[in-house]
Amino acid sequence: MQKASVLLFLVWVCFLFYAGITLFTTGFLLTRLELTNQSSCHELPGPGSLPWGSQGKPGACWMASRFSRVVLVLIDALRFDFAQPQRSHVPGEHPAFLPFLGKLGTLQRILEIKPHHARLYRSQVDPPTTTMQRLKALTTGSLPTFIDAGSNFASHAIVEDNLIKQLTSAGRRIVFMGDDTWKDLFPGAFSQAFFFSSFNVRDLHTVDNGILEHLYPTMDSGEWDVLIAHFLGVDHCGHKHGPHHPEMAKKLSQMDQVIQGLVERLDNDTLLVVAGDHGMTMNGDHGGDSEPEVSAALFVYSPTALFPSTPPEVSRFLHTYSAVTQDLQVKELHQLQNLFSKASADYQWLRQSPQGAEATLQTVIAELQQFLRGARAICIESWARFSLVRMTWGAALLAASCLLCLLSSQWATSPGFPFRPLLLIPVAWGLSGAILYAGLLATNGLQLDPVILGSVIATGSLLPFLWKAWAGWGSKKPLAILLPIPGPVLLLLLIRLAAFFSDSFVIAEARATPFLLGSLIFFLVARLHWEGQLLPPKLFTMSRLGSSAPTGPPRHSGAYALRLGVGLLLCTRLAGLFHRCPEETPACHSSPWLSPLASMVGGRAKNLWYGACVGALVALLVAVRLWLQRYGNLKSPEPPVLFVRWGLPLMALGTAAYWALASGADEAPPRLRALVAGASVVLPRTVVGLAASGLVLLLWRPVAVLVKVGAGASRTRTVLTPFSGPPTSQADLDYVVPQIYRHMQEEFRGRLERTKSQGPLTVSAYQLGSVYSAAMVTALTLLAFPLLLLHAERISLVFLLLFLQSFLLLHLLAAGIPITTPGPFIVPWQAVSAWALMATQTFYSTGHQPVFPAIHWHAAFVGFPEGHGSSTWLPALLVGANTFASHLLFAVGCPLLLLWPFLCESQGPRKGRQPLGSEAEARVRSEEEEKEPLMEMRLRDAPHHFNAALLQLGLKYLFVLGIQILACALAAFILRRHLMVWKVFAPKFIFEAIGFIVSSVGLLLGIALVMRVDGAVSSWFRKLVLIQQR
Repeated sequence: MQKASVLLFLVWVCFLFYAGITLFTTGFLLTRLELTNQSSCHELPGPGSLPWGSQGKPGACWMASRFSRVVLVLIDALRFDFAQPQRSHVPGEHPAFLPFLGKLGTLQRILEIKPHHARLYRSQVDPPTTTMQRLKALTTGSLPTFIDAGSNFASHAIVEDNLIKQLTSAGRRIVFMGDDTWKDLFPGAFSQAFFFSSFNVRDLHTVDNGILEHLYPTMDSGEWDVLIAHFLGVDHCGHKHGPHHPEMAKKLSQMDQVIQGLVERLDNDTLLVVAGDHGMTMNGDHGGDSEPEVSAALFVYSPTALFPSTPPEVSRFLHTYSAVTQDLQVKELHQLQNLFSKASADYQWLRQSPQGAEATLQTVIAELQQFLRGARAICIESWARFSLVRMTWGAALLAASCLLCLLSSQWATSPGFPFRPLLLIPVAWGLSGAILYAGLLATNGLQLDPVILGSVIATGSLLPFLWKAWAGWGSKKPLAILLPIPGPVLLLLLIRLAAFFSDSFVIAEARATPFLLGSLIFFLVARLHWEGQLLPPKLFTMSRLGSSAPTGPPRHSGAYALRLGVGLLLCTRLAGLFHRCPEETPACHSSPWLSPLASMVGGRAKNLWYGACVGALVALLVAVRLWLQRYGNLKSPEPPVLFVRWGLPLMALGTAAYWALASGADEAPPRLRALVAGASVVLPRTVVGLAASGLVLLLWRPVAVLVKVGAGASRTRTVLTPFSGPPTSQADLDYVVPQIYRHMQEEFRGRLERTKSQGPLTVSAYQLGSVYSAAMVTALTLLAFPLLLLHAERISLVFLLLFLQSFLLLHLLAAGIPITTPGPFIVPWQAVSAWALMATQTFYSTGHQPVFPAIHWHAAFVGFPEGHGSSTWLPALLVGANTFASHLLFAVGCPLLLLWPFLCESQGPRKGRQPLGSEAEARVRSEEEEKEPLMEMRLRDAPHHFNAALLQLGLKYLFVLGIQILACALAAFILRRHLMVWKVFAPKFIFEAIGFIVSSVGLLLGIALVMRVDGAVSSWFRKLVLIQQR
């Protein structure tokens, strides 16, 4: 089996999963048709409605203009309780603990002094509560769909009819200042605009101060009809510090001064609207549909009295959307139209007949509220129609891909594994299916759908495998052969998968995962005890005839595995201290250690934590160096090893310096802020550049060995001189140089004679036994530093626990895996399951949750404090790397599960001595094995089994990950009408799908790195053979 064939097979399996995920996603995540129709002011609002205001006169508007000018102040993330007075506090909690209460005193004074001129409303917004989606909803009156949340990175121009377009068409002068998201949504719509970068959530003042610089001069100039100011300080303060931080009180007080200044400058014909686009959670995040996120403040004020209005445009939208899409329920739509017509008639009668106005007005209000609720419900029902065909097809593809991984992992180690037919025949079937599908589309004149095309190719390539699997089941093989997963491991997997169908368990997965991991650790230790293997891996040497016999006495007592198990449980418990509570569990309190050091108030505590973070960084670096030194790889003169010696300390120093600047940037003196800002850009980019350089060096020269060529000890000769010490004159040099020359001649002549008499030279190769693991550990360390930069400083403690926990788990797993020569080499299912569980546990321990409000947006500005300009892929990449760092690290390190048992054959650096010759690489002499364990070089004794083991490991890991995404897809499919589908099951599916893609790519990279090392070792051996032949 060739190395390239293994990678191609794994790539094909990943493609099958990708096709299933994409197909299911297009049928599950909702979209809606955006109408390009535009209403005009002189058109009647809907069928059967009456010409209000101007009686439908030509050139006139169906409703008279109430105000000449409007000032819209949009305070991002202005939660409703932020506008409440100080006396309205949470029951049972003292107001002193809520610094945001009572800071908008201007609103309260206006409500008390002029109750007929102002109103304060609780605005219930629709999720997803991300800024771009809320701006679309505010300006168009439509409902954002769930998939729109992914567009928060890249905002596109609104094509639907919207408020800004209507004002521009009416000749109104619109002046905007603030969030530059508006520039992408409404390009060229403003007569004057002052845009400021909006994505740096750590910057609390730049946008707000920029607005204040232009707000009052623009207002006093009078050259505007609509003035829009979008402030971001409150939202950024929530992201950086949370709503309960003193900085939030300062920012709200600043907004209160802004509102007061605007009120003082308002004319009688001007309307002031102060609104929040969404709220925020108790942690300061948003994006979901919790009550604090969907509850926003809406305040309106005018020097003249305010009057209610009616919603005729909603009726027109329903009529037009139904005519275009034929997607609304006819019966419900007809009922809503009748209700709207009745409300319109009642309102017209109310204007003409003042008698009984109060009762009629309440009736009209109730009818219009009922109409709006019904319109919202019918739209949600329409936009929540799933494509059951695509969802079923996608789930079936995922299930078939999991079955392929399960059965192929068994076949991979068998001697008669049909590798080439299983790879080439599916490709031919897939291409045939694609050609057939394209031909049908061309015949019927239909448009090509890339998603369907990829799914057809995937399905066609799976058909030969399904036929082979069906033939295998027809032979009535035992269930243990068809389902090789051990019973306890299978039980744990089933428990975990069943939990995905319960919203409560999905919410509590951060606590359930450590429990399952601890249970699996207990099972591993208990199994070693039951089988009498509470020892490091025993070495079995299998003869060519198949007999085996253990060699070497036990090297450890039974307490060895127990110590490993206890250490693992302790690390798991410590990692659980770093947790973020879901918003559905208000009684839970998130760990304060997940917040950045910049949010801490006390200087002494901040310094102590900074010292602890730097200590964890140094400990991680020292642990890696000691490990490489233990196995002798640190003695190699190869460039990657030299980089580990000098490059890693520089990366650690740069990381520590960046943390110091990030934690104290707000406290820096004014004259040093420019220097601090420049260093905040240079340091993280330098660390990333060093990591990339180290990875390039590792790929270039991955074999970290020390080579010595010689034929035994040489004789020495003393050079006698008539002077002591070094030569100090020309006479001294004339005396000693000839003696040195003659000594060199004799030395070379003697070495040549010894070589002819003693046979070929011998090559001493040090550190060959850990050549694969050394490359993997080095690569993981180089990856960890940039990923660590994207997290808060105290997450460095979690990364240290991650490496320690992985080290202990690898040793515990290696204690129960026997080493057989020449093969096959098998990684048990419990090892793969434990590795995947640890990746999930680390995901939660780094402060993540599978919900959008928990995304760490600050990662997008590490190294880019001023933003990314028009680029969207780079911030998305940084945030994605922060979110799925654990998936990437564990997937890249997955080959260690195969390598570690061989590495544990030796407990220290060893020296392998190979005589040059045609059989130098293949022959392993028994007397050398007794003295020098070959460790990972045993894998090279059977390259076919080595490649098969890598393939089997990749398939098993993909199966464990694939069965998780399959369970999430089935849960979303079955519970698609569940109350919590968009709050729990849909985000969980999205995060699992992206996590699977990241993990599969990381797995391919990890296996490719092992194969690169193996190829470099082969090339190294070939060079030695060529040297001898010359």
